Amino acid sequence: MSLGIDKTGIFLSKPISLLFVLIYLAQSALLIYMIRDRYELEKVIDYQRSRIYDMEEKLKIFKVIEDFQIGYSDKEKGDLTAVIFEESKRYNYDPFLIMAVILSESSFKKGSVSEQGALGAMQLMPVTGRDLAVKSGIGWQGANQLSDPSINVRLGMMHLFSEIIKFKDVKKGLIAYNLGETQMEDRLKSRQPLPRQYFLRIWDNYKMLKAKYDI
Repeated sequence: MSLGIDKTGIFLSKPISLLFVLIYLAQSALLIYMIRDRYELEKVIDYQRSRIYDMEEKLKIFKVIEDFQIGYSDKEKGDLTAVIFEESKRYNYDPFLIMAVILSESSFKKGSVSEQGALGAMQLMPVTGRDLAVKSGIGWQGANQLSDPSINVRLGMMHLFSEIIKFKDVKKGLIAYNLGETQMEDRLKSRQPLPRQYFLRIWDNYKMLKAKYDI
């Protein structure tokens, strides 16, 4: 009799064990699905957060341009907003630094030309603009290209970034952008004091823009 009970017990344990295995596998599959589903959901949420952040940044940039610009059309304001945002991402710089440079160079005035002949938003000399356009693959079609705010800022940021890399310092890079690379090298070699007025103007504009618009 005990042998029959043992056999019955053994016979009943197999489907029960199989059931437990199936339940375990089902739970594992469900858990994996839930983890994957949560991961996908988090990716979507992160993407949306990134989109919202980008829109907020562009809105801040546009607000600065809208408040300071002189003579730009609505399309040019939009183009300028887009290129400042894109270049700040490309070089990993605060867009308010780029706008502080533009404000210091041209006051966001369309068609701005310096006494030395520098053109556009970031006040590029035509010879510098030509060299940068060739390097960037934009192609040079004459100094009038520098009147296009998108091209001007793109080339201006490329020039500023190269100066910062060359002199291994943001402050020195900014001074070289204004002073000229050759003069900057001569001053450093002869250990002459570097002019501070340009950098301080940018720094003051940067702090002002951050305090007023980066809220």
